[in-house]
Amino acid sequence: MLHLFMRPQTGRQTTRRFLSTVSDAVRSLIAPASLAERPAPSKPAPVAAAEPTGLFAPDELPPVEEIEAAAAQFARAADSARAADRAKRKSKKILDRLPAGIYGRWTVTREPSNRMTADLDAIRAIFKEHDLGDVPMKPGAPSLRVTRVTDTNPLPTAAELLAGASR
Repeated sequence: MLHLFMRPQTGRQTTRRFLSTVSDAVRSLIAPASLAERPAPSKPAPVAAAEPTGLFAPDELPPVEEIEAAAAQFARAADSARAADRAKRKSKKILDRLPAGIYGRWTVTREPSNRMTADLDAIRAIFKEHDLGDVPMKPGAPSLRVTRVTDTNPLPTAAELLAGASR
């Protein structure tokens, strides 16, 4: 009768709990000390960022001058974005402390965001409550990084290497 007052469980939870109980019972017969301490779950080794799909084929590569121009433009835009972020943070220090209202030609208001994020503290509590281990996490998308070559004798470009290999 007690089971009527308990929260319903899915088949997966019931199976996991059953297998955990059987595993503990077998280990208690073989190595009772292993039940006292459970090993910490291993973390996967860091993996190099995978190349994205849709890359140029060797015969489709644009000229090196076009790639250099794009990289220079990207670097300038990144510098401008960092400068803009610094300016926004500086301005926000003042604006965040203002009550909503009209200030000269500017109106300051606060609006709720439509963006939703996972509540990791609540998820961790649920995982801990059900003895599910650590919350699985996945890495973010790799970031594109462009840096200027400072060596006066740069390495051959991919196009030059491919041209040399075809000879």
